[in-house]
Amino acid sequence: MAKRVTKGLMAMALVGGVVAAAAPAAAQESNERYAAFVIDANNGKVLFARNADDRRYPASLTKMMTLYLLFDALESGRATLSTPMKVSAYAAARPPSKLGLKTGSTISVEEGIKALVTRSANDASVVIGEFLGGTESRFAEMMTAKARKLGMSRTTFRNANGLPNDEQMTTARDMATLGIALREHFPQYYKYFSTRSFNFRGQTIGNHNRLLGRVDGVDGIKTGYINKSGFNLVTSVVRGDRKLVAVVMGGRSGRSRDDHMAELVKQYLPQTSGRASGGLIAAYSPSARGPSVTNHAETQVAASLPTAVPVPTRRASSINQRVAEAYGSNATGAMNAITAPSRRPVVGRDAIREALEANDRAAPSVATALAAAPVPRASIPNVVTQASAASPTSSRDAVSGWVVQIAATPAEATAYDILSEAKQRAGSALAGARPFTQAVASGSQTLYRARFSGFADKAAANAACEVLKSKAYACYAIAAN
Repeated sequence: MAKRVTKGLMAMALVGGVVAAAAPAAAQESNERYAAFVIDANNGKVLFARNADDRRYPASLTKMMTLYLLFDALESGRATLSTPMKVSAYAAARPPSKLGLKTGSTISVEEGIKALVTRSANDASVVIGEFLGGTESRFAEMMTAKARKLGMSRTTFRNANGLPNDEQMTTARDMATLGIALREHFPQYYKYFSTRSFNFRGQTIGNHNRLLGRVDGVDGIKTGYINKSGFNLVTSVVRGDRKLVAVVMGGRSGRSRDDHMAELVKQYLPQTSGRASGGLIAAYSPSARGPSVTNHAETQVAASLPTAVPVPTRRASSINQRVAEAYGSNATGAMNAITAPSRRPVVGRDAIREALEANDRAAPSVATALAAAPVPRASIPNVVTQASAASPTSSRDAVSGWVVQIAATPAEATAYDILSEAKQRAGSALAGARPFTQAVASGSQTLYRARFSGFADKAAANAACEVLKSKAYACYAIAAN
């Protein structure tokens, strides 16, 4: 009899524990703004999904994409951690949370990173946006274009910080995609998301993410809140060989959101595979609501190129190898180490001219297509690529005079992006310049130099470089032959 009573009490205790654990989830799911998503970061298996593809306001989760583009600038050589970024009056006037930056002052790139991951500073976010895009609205277009390339098909950005805007929307699944992409693409910078506090000119600024230090294995990523969104959180957890990324959106309070996230981690981390299957780039089990994510430097970038420009073909290789090729090296260091011109032939003047003319002829139809698109896409105008070594050009066709180089990157599509952006930002300084890429071997991999030709002499090339340097490009001039 005593044994039966004891067993009965144990059963009641177990049931009570299950009910207690389920209560926070039930409370969240009764909230119309609630959405959640949990993915195994080892193999891409979806472990939990509620309203995962319903559009929600990202709030400060937006800053994950702001940082993604800033990390991309670091990797491609357009900025260093010490590069100063100027504070405009518009940026300084953004409402809290903020650093309280003064108009005309500067902050370094590293200070900007830490300000976003800890205080979630709205003024610093706009400083970064204006530094990379010229204006915040242009930067928002870049953010949305990058979201599309990452496979975030239901995300639209209108600002750099997540302050209220009715058109700035995302989904829990898309935020998980971005969370894994940050880790996969920029492991050398991802560590900033675990910053617990940093000292900014006498202020000690703590991290808003309360799960850091509370839940074993949490190493970031980002919190967010505005009235319309409720309390949002993206969390990454690595415990031993087990990894997951989880998203909670629409929490009624910061505490309830955090408690629910801790519950999801506790429940689903033991269900992860514990065995990595290669780079995922936020790959997940495909559903009818959205495509699985592929290497972001592929289809949509290629579709933007003029037909006369050779598009890099994908090699048959594993996802992990493609990730390593696109993001696995320090392009800045590689660019600085490779200063001598390659002896391999480059595209001749006539070929460059044909590509430019073909692009000009296609411009009206391209513009029409972009105007009809629901989301702005990054244009890549007037870019040509190095000729294949199997089809050498004659010396009279080779690029002559002076060229300027602004980056060297493992991904040719990234070189296209850099050249396009630089041409837009430099304005008249590059009006007569012709962009092209040039492949060069660097150890076991190939780098693609992003270059402009068409400068009559060294003085003209240096003048263009000065403008590019003022826009934060690592530019130098070199004789073409």
